[in-house]
Amino acid sequence: MLELQYHTIPELRLQRGGRLPDARIAYLTRGRLNPDRRNAVLVTHGYTSGPRMIEGGESASEGSWADLVGPGKPIDTDRYFVIASNMLGSSFGSTNAASTDPATGRPYGARFPELTVGDIVAAQKHLLDAHGVRHLIAVVGPSYGGFQAFQWGVDFPDFMHGIVPVVTALRSPVARIEPLLEQLGRDPNWNGGDYYDRGGVIATTTEMRIETLRGYGLDTALAARFPDPAARAAELRRIAHAWAEQFDANSLVILRQAMLRYDVASRLDRIRAKVMYVLSRTDALFPPTLAPGVMGALAAAGVTAEYVALDSEFGHLASGLDAAKWAPDLARFLRALPEG
Repeated sequence: MLELQYHTIPELRLQRGGRLPDARIAYLTRGRLNPDRRNAVLVTHGYTSGPRMIEGGESASEGSWADLVGPGKPIDTDRYFVIASNMLGSSFGSTNAASTDPATGRPYGARFPELTVGDIVAAQKHLLDAHGVRHLIAVVGPSYGGFQAFQWGVDFPDFMHGIVPVVTALRSPVARIEPLLEQLGRDPNWNGGDYYDRGGVIATTTEMRIETLRGYGLDTALAARFPDPAARAAELRRIAHAWAEQFDANSLVILRQAMLRYDVASRLDRIRAKVMYVLSRTDALFPPTLAPGVMGALAAAGVTAEYVALDSEFGHLASGLDAAKWAPDLARFLRALPEG
């Protein structure tokens, strides 16, 4: 298991007017940065996942990318310096609502400042600058990680040669945060998000996680190992509970609010990088019917882009669970990008 590393930004000013003092970003790295500091690939993760997606395991919620990142793999760590950053506001090591607010000495809780996807990307840029990265080969990521890839393309258009947004879109697929808050609010410990001295809300987030993983298609992915429905349901609950013990419920709220404001559709003309857009045939969250609109909008904006249709039964988890089906396309795309 790779060791998490941490970078602290003394003060991060946020797009919604707030600020975060001593904002900490957790991250993993693989490979080595070249002397010219221009061989890096940034891997971005999904809504409820974390940087360990590059090495697998159950915290790789949107599907492990262990088959895509490593020596001789499409994101080749013999060739590229790979950095996987935990999103600001997320769990798994970065500053979030469970972190101590230096102004009060208590967890931020419901008082955590509002974030945007642009803030998350800006924090990643601070991290890359601290490593001396001068240019990226590409930004690659699934789901919410695809939001970040597109956001990188419009916010820092000259900083990368390529972006690979996977099982994702140009704008948020959800329009309201109230259903999430209503679900969490039914837990007697919720207390408006200030539950840290009340025993937490793990029972509620476990049930929510089961529902989410079913929507992602995990039932299908587990069927081969657990053909008995009861055994499969028990395994799904075990995975969901293990996640709920690690992932702070307020991160769901913080990142959902940021997601609601995400929309890069009107700024595509800023993208200078080449784009490889990937969707899964069975993904209910980002269905392949999105492809014509996204590809048409990219073409109209003058962006060089290609589309890869991932023929998988694994829904939203396909990019990791069926990695072999699109790995050659990813390897080809990255190899064709300039180095340096």
